[in-house]
Amino acid sequence: MFLHTAAASLGLSAVIMQSALLFSILKYVGAVYLTYLGVKALYGVMKKGEAPSVETDIRGGGEHTACFKQGFLTDFLNPKVAAFFLTFLPQFVAPGSHSFVPFLLMGAAYTAMTAIWFLFYISFIHYISDFMKRPKTKKWIEGITGTVMIGFGIKLALEKVQS
Repeated sequence: MFLHTAAASLGLSAVIMQSALLFSILKYVGAVYLTYLGVKALYGVMKKGEAPSVETDIRGGGEHTACFKQGFLTDFLNPKVAAFFLTFLPQFVAPGSHSFVPFLLMGAAYTAMTAIWFLFYISFIHYISDFMKRPKTKKWIEGITGTVMIGFGIKLALEKVQS
């Protein structure tokens, strides 16, 4: 999120949103990545009969690094996140003022609030982790997640660029 904030602050998000080519490249790379993650999850469930570990998705660095890489790429390659920051942040900056510092402060605040939310979310998941670690539960979650990611990837790829 902080990269998207910096991109919006520097005007890069505006360039991406105005360039049909750059937006399309970002959109299609993101769609391919989401579809890849979905197919990989479904393939792992069908092939092994169990949910694949995160480490099978992204190699190197251990499970936590792999989770970070997967989340980072999913967010970074989503053009709608760039559009969100481009449309959300300017509403709170006074017209005619320098927007770089206010954009960064608002983006940092949004990032901090999101991090706090995820801490609560992680605490909840930890609370139900025994249920989530059951092989049958993992298989269902991976199957549903894979299907949803493929759907999102296809939807993103087929979406028309608004001009």
